[in-house]
Amino acid sequence: MEDTKPSVETPQAKPEPVLTIKPEDMKEYATCLSALKNMGATFREEKRIDDGKGCGVDKPLTLEKVLPGITLKPEGKMRCEAALELVRWTKDAVLPAAKAALESEGPLTAINQASSYVCRLRNNAAIGKISEHARGNAIDIASFTFKSGKSIEIQPRDEDSTLTGAFQRAVTATGCLYFETVLDPGSDEAHEQHLHFDVIERKGGYRYCR
Repeated sequence: MEDTKPSVETPQAKPEPVLTIKPEDMKEYATCLSALKNMGATFREEKRIDDGKGCGVDKPLTLEKVLPGITLKPEGKMRCEAALELVRWTKDAVLPAAKAALESEGPLTAINQASSYVCRLRNNAAIGKISEHARGNAIDIASFTFKSGKSIEIQPRDEDSTLTGAFQRAVTATGCLYFETVLDPGSDEAHEQHLHFDVIERKGGYRYCR
């Protein structure tokens, strides 16, 4: 008589979630474009981006100037919502902070970004969740340039008691009034030289600011 052994089921790997590009609400998109124009931003609408595996933007735009006289360098590709929050933050928070702390450097002339739309995972990891950069929801701010030629680079400044340190801390703190995620040099090693802002949707309007 043959021995009968209980069958052992082989664990089945969970299927990877199917990531898709979220379609834009046409009414909200039109309202966003109108707001950008009214605030003086310079931009151009782009064709739909689909780079596979959930990377892409339904209705992307390329932001050239955040406000009149303030260039985004290099120009950045993103969703309208992310562009609009960047413009609002610059107008309502960055400019007043710059005037208070760095008026001697003259007007702000450029916001220098390190990353806007790019198809990748979070923190450029090999495995894990898709980055909000891959959805057009995020932008990384590397530095600010003024008419004098002076650039304020984002770096660890928690202990910086100068007006430059105060300026960076002010624009970082106010970022959470406009963006759902704010990561600064104190967050982790991946963000030591830039501010990460994104407009990811979270339940209950929750915001993550570090």
